[in-house]
Amino acid sequence: MQTRNKIYFASDFHLGAYPLEKSEEREKVIVQWLDSIKADAAELYLVGDIFDFWFEYATVVPKGYIRFLGKLAELADLGIKLTFFKGNHDMWMFGYLKKELNARIVDNELILNLNGKSFYIHHGDGLGPGDAKYKFLKKFFRSSFCQWLFALLHPNLGIGIATRWSKHSRVSSNSPETYLGEDKEWLIQYSKEILQAQHYDHMIYGHRHVPYDIILNGATHVVNLGEWINHRTYAVWDGEKLSLQKWN
Repeated sequence: MQTRNKIYFASDFHLGAYPLEKSEEREKVIVQWLDSIKADAAELYLVGDIFDFWFEYATVVPKGYIRFLGKLAELADLGIKLTFFKGNHDMWMFGYLKKELNARIVDNELILNLNGKSFYIHHGDGLGPGDAKYKFLKKFFRSSFCQWLFALLHPNLGIGIATRWSKHSRVSSNSPETYLGEDKEWLIQYSKEILQAQHYDHMIYGHRHVPYDIILNGATHVVNLGEWINHRTYAVWDGEKLSLQKWN
């Protein structure tokens, strides 16, 4: 029987994004990928924006994603550890996925030591220079007051508003984004700032819909996981090496 010793990282599936037909096709592809890794995966880190919208009412969650959630349940039952990061689209995760999948839910960054190597992992939203408007909105949306207000809405209304909002998101255009260069990519700038105070061997992000794999300061491996609308990229740690790969 194959040993489960690999750790996988993926982000920005944006399941449920408009148009729904594309989302359903994407879900089936993601399920195929999950099925392919179950033989050797020890852990799976889903680094934010897995859903294009997610809000857990006390007794209601957004419908859909049956194939995806069912496959995650299968992985969990096999003993594969699941970790979800809150992204800017699915920040309203509370206890449902923890209860059903025994998943760990991460609010912001997560620092790990794997085989003696240090990892810094974050979805990537609200980091780096600029974007003061979003940083303010992030604090508001994550506040208990905002969550309490939204929970007062009937699910048909609340989730309906989110669905209409999805039609105007950057995901709905299906247009690939382009790499801006090391001096203009804000997550790279943020990484350089962090590394002035603390060394990490590997830094992993989502959010930015461009996969990249670079070395900073000759020592730190910085990976952006990209997205699954156009790129279908993910990272895998085999105990010695972190590599960015593409699912075909």
